[in-house]
Amino acid sequence: MIPVFDGHNDFLQRMVAAGSERDRLWLKGDGSGHLDLPRMRAGGFGGGFFAIWTPSPPGPDDSLAAMLKKNPPFALPLPPEVPATEALPHALAQAGQLMAMERSGALSICKTAAELRTTIAEDRIAAILHIEGAEPIPDLDALHVWHAMGLRSVGPVWSRPTRYGHGVPFAFPSSPDTGPGLTDQGKALVRECNQLRIMLDLSHLNEQGFDDVAALSDAPLVASHSCAHAIAPSSRNLTDRQLQVIAESRGLVGLNFAVGFLHPEGRRDPMHGFEIMLRHLDHLLTFLGEDGVALGSDFDGADMPADLADASALQNLLQAMQAHGYGRELVEKIACKNWLNVLERTWGA
Repeated sequence: MIPVFDGHNDFLQRMVAAGSERDRLWLKGDGSGHLDLPRMRAGGFGGGFFAIWTPSPPGPDDSLAAMLKKNPPFALPLPPEVPATEALPHALAQAGQLMAMERSGALSICKTAAELRTTIAEDRIAAILHIEGAEPIPDLDALHVWHAMGLRSVGPVWSRPTRYGHGVPFAFPSSPDTGPGLTDQGKALVRECNQLRIMLDLSHLNEQGFDDVAALSDAPLVASHSCAHAIAPSSRNLTDRQLQVIAESRGLVGLNFAVGFLHPEGRRDPMHGFEIMLRHLDHLLTFLGEDGVALGSDFDGADMPADLADASALQNLLQAMQAHGYGRELVEKIACKNWLNVLERTWGA
């Protein structure tokens, strides 16, 4: 099998929810969700970014839940920022789950590109500790604490505001140009992440915030789990101009598998086959080249295509790429090598 390195998953949420059953969930699975160790092994999942994410508290009108039940057009309001005092305990619980997974011996939390390559070669899952939405980082001192704990990737926002910037709302059809750019604290976060060589993730960030990061950062620009706006005009997807900016930085985009971001009409109906995913990949390759495209599944955080229902089916996608005319070398780059190379450019060896 061709090994797969994945740009984004939300498995740690399920680990927290599993409580005393977490070890069984991780090592044996329970038949739910998209990830567990047996299905990772079956699909050639060699590693990826494990996201720490704080959900918005449910309100009387849970807009996100409503969105997941309907098809476009829609434009949902941004939920309010989650206070750090609420986000931090949740984030620490998820970090603890990833460390428990490491204690099983089947996974290693990697802090350098060399550790990633060694872990994959030794047939363990190579995990990167990532924070999606920086509410658990109330200041730059806390960023250093998280870095010491192993944090190597940060998305300043999820789809809501933080003290650092503004996320895009869930909207279709919509431009990603939906609000103001980074705050002064957000600009300081970018500079400090560059100093610490923490990767900055542009997925969920609005267009003006994207431009601010591009102007400030000296690292490759990366969107870990996004699709092409030209194919599916969701607020969450990247315009051709943004793709060109990423390409000029020698950066990377990981293709999101979520059907609502892939479908040209934004629909959440079951998606059969890989034709639409291949259209996105073709478009991304046109702008980013063979070294700038990767995978960012959003496993355990979104609805998956019918033929890519969980991690055990990853090789189906790779086989579809080869049948589409991608050579094995290109498939290996998209599946794994491009992530390792961009992280080497970001973190150093």
